Amino acid sequence: MIYDALFGKPLNSLITVGFAGIVVWYFLSSQRPTTRLVVQILFFGVMTLILIGSGIEPHRFQGYETQDPQALLVILAKSLWWVHLAWAVIGFIRLYLVLEGSPREARLLQDLVIGVVYIGMMLSILAFVFGVPIGTLVATSGVVAIILGLALQNTLADVFSGIALTLGRPYIIGDWILLSDGTEGRVVESNWRATHILTAGNNIVVLPNSFLAKLGLTNISRPDETHLLILTIRIAPTRMPVSVRQVMLTALASCNSIVREPPPVVALKGLDATSLEVELQFRVTSPSQRVPARNEVLDLVYRHCKSAGLLLAIPPSAAVLTATLPTEENAQPPSVTPLALIDAIPVFATLTSDEKQRLAETATAREFRKGDVIVQEGEMLPALMMVRAGIIAARHAGEERGRLAPGDFFGESGLLAGMQEVCTLEALTSVITYEIDQEAFAPLLAERPALAEEIAEQLAGRAERFRNGAAQSPEHAHSAHAILKTIRTIFRA
Repeated sequence: MIYDALFGKPLNSLITVGFAGIVVWYFLSSQRPTTRLVVQILFFGVMTLILIGSGIEPHRFQGYETQDPQALLVILAKSLWWVHLAWAVIGFIRLYLVLEGSPREARLLQDLVIGVVYIGMMLSILAFVFGVPIGTLVATSGVVAIILGLALQNTLADVFSGIALTLGRPYIIGDWILLSDGTEGRVVESNWRATHILTAGNNIVVLPNSFLAKLGLTNISRPDETHLLILTIRIAPTRMPVSVRQVMLTALASCNSIVREPPPVVALKGLDATSLEVELQFRVTSPSQRVPARNEVLDLVYRHCKSAGLLLAIPPSAAVLTATLPTEENAQPPSVTPLALIDAIPVFATLTSDEKQRLAETATAREFRKGDVIVQEGEMLPALMMVRAGIIAARHAGEERGRLAPGDFFGESGLLAGMQEVCTLEALTSVITYEIDQEAFAPLLAERPALAEEIAEQLAGRAERFRNGAAQSPEHAHSAHAILKTIRTIFRA
């Protein structure tokens, strides 16, 4: 019965099996390529048996009579056979043509081979089903190919350049690249025709692959995204170069925005009567951190220079007499007084000159040696301490969370709100601080109630900065409102 069903009317059976194979293949999940391939081979095998049993040779053209009612069925049956053959070959390609560790290149190679298979299938159908002389067709289509090639010259150049870039893999999606024409950004999409780059200005730049292939390309994301920055600083030659270099190293060591390993480098680039030129070389975690890191380094260089008594050099373009330039013998760097540090603290910006002077007069100097623990996490400091010189590391649960440099301050949480310190503070170098106790603040807050609110906002922000990423205990989870309430309670008492 099965034999009669298949070979009684072979053309009808073959067409039925062919369309059934298409339907079954369509409903099978693409996540099961092996099952798809097995089913495809089974349907192709059945179709081949039917053709052989009926005496039809799909690989040879057999002329048809125009009035023959079977001609259309033969054409359809042979075309379905060639389609199933192509799909079976494509199933093998998808399953076994794999490049280990290179899925993108494997997919591209698969697409190219599959394209060749489809072209071969179409030419076979034209030659063996419709009897088109392929050799003559290819020869006579040379002129058409030339015309199409000229018309699609740019598109074809983009496609082949895209293939070359994909196989060469100078970048992948997500890499930050810099082109020789100045274009810089992160690769967000790459296809056969163009590459899309998201720039720092939040714009998408679309570059044709043929254009991109001609440019020099720097992949900033390889071997990792740490990025080298170089800043040149000019210092007045009032100190020994080795002393200046040490101050610059201290400034870089106190920076929280740069990479610690590899360590930053300070190179002395030149020396003349007007300046000592210093080059600071340091790395940031990613290109997006360049601006914040550069801003912090410049701020810290200024603060450490002021703390160490170094003067910035006159710009080389300035027309000055060399006799008026400061020297090591006559230089008079500005002194860093408690009043100068109070002027630099934002929370005290609204105080009058007299109020700042009264606070400065109560300040006392304290010194710490390298390695001294100034305060332990969980302890309370009853005084505001302003860093005059040196570097202090802030550690939470043994992990470093930041560093304090000249001009920074700490202890205000215990002095003004009765809060415990969220970090252990340890001197990384010799440290000099100025200390202001609670008695100096009491009359000031009584005269300026609004100052308490400003201090509360500052305390809440600073506490969050040092606890960033750490589990916050209930005693540390102070909001600005809670801190303000605590400040008022303490100073009323």
